[in-house]
Amino acid sequence: MAHRDDDSTEALLQELLRSYGPCGQEDAVRAVCARELEPLVDDMWVDAAGNLIGYVAADESAMTAGQHHRSTVTPGLGAATRVMAHMDELSMLVKRVEPDGTLHLTQLGTMYPGNFGLGPVAVLGDHETLTAVLTLGSEHTTQESQRIWQTKPDQGDKALDWNHVYVFTGRTREELDAAGVRPGTRVCVDRSKRSLVEIGDYLGCYFLDDRAAVTALLCAARALREGGQRPAEDVYFAFTTNEEIGGVGGTYASATLPGTLTLALEVGPTEQEYATTVSGGPIVGYSDALSVYDKDVADRLMRIAADRGLSPQAAVLGAFESDASHSKAGGLTPRAGLLCLPTLSTHGYEVVARGAIEAMAAIVVDFAMRPAQT
Repeated sequence: MAHRDDDSTEALLQELLRSYGPCGQEDAVRAVCARELEPLVDDMWVDAAGNLIGYVAADESAMTAGQHHRSTVTPGLGAATRVMAHMDELSMLVKRVEPDGTLHLTQLGTMYPGNFGLGPVAVLGDHETLTAVLTLGSEHTTQESQRIWQTKPDQGDKALDWNHVYVFTGRTREELDAAGVRPGTRVCVDRSKRSLVEIGDYLGCYFLDDRAAVTALLCAARALREGGQRPAEDVYFAFTTNEEIGGVGGTYASATLPGTLTLALEVGPTEQEYATTVSGGPIVGYSDALSVYDKDVADRLMRIAADRGLSPQAAVLGAFESDASHSKAGGLTPRAGLLCLPTLSTHGYEVVARGAIEAMAAIVVDFAMRPAQT
């Protein structure tokens, strides 16, 4: 398989990690993906849901004869596979702006203050991006400071939640108004906390969900192009929006693009509960909290990974959802599959094996190149 070298793959991953992409505001991530994807596909566009779509035809002559155009695709028909990785990240929403310029937040996607810790955040105002601090307040307080006291393990013993924390902006309310900060403004973990860390043969960072899978999908598109071969069926690479709040972009893409199979690329939890480990091979989902994935699709992924000597891990997942399972549960795709990077501490400080991205990309390429019956 033709591929980027490790350094360039990690450089792309790092660029994606440092690009803010809260749900519904994935513009910066989409721009990086579009720059990388455009020279690798036969056609590329952004759909009405904000998804970035790259099309690779099975038959090159169909493209040269002008038989495909983004405006003429027929939803649900034709031999085609939709492969999806989501661009959005867990983030926060401004709930209210206080007279003193502090902000109170709520979650955007399933996250809690403890997932990413207190510290610097980026407030994505309409006119200015501000650096601020997510804080609980001083630990040197007594029961008189109830909000803080409740979270002390030796006192109130309540889990840290959004009603306990606030954002110190160092700005007046008038300055925040001028910056375009209001209820609904997105707040992200600051770029200063988004650097890849090497941990032996592993890489760690926040938001590998789903930037690692996005990187793998871009690597797969590059390998297909550099290999000089055409997939067995048309392939639509979909970089989707709003997955963390219900698979919104992915379900729209499944409803509007040709094909009857949606394959989601994701991070996968590595826990004793699922008999999965971060040191193991790619995780293939057989079901999750929303849907049962098609057995023949999962078996095919397992077989491809095994043929490459990647020691795949089959998993029946709970408390997990994907673009593909949202699409299948909503009746928007009749067939669905799930391929995951084994990931330690999903929705926290995530860790993946250094070779996991290339392994996922190789499986996607083989999946696209091999007819379904082989």
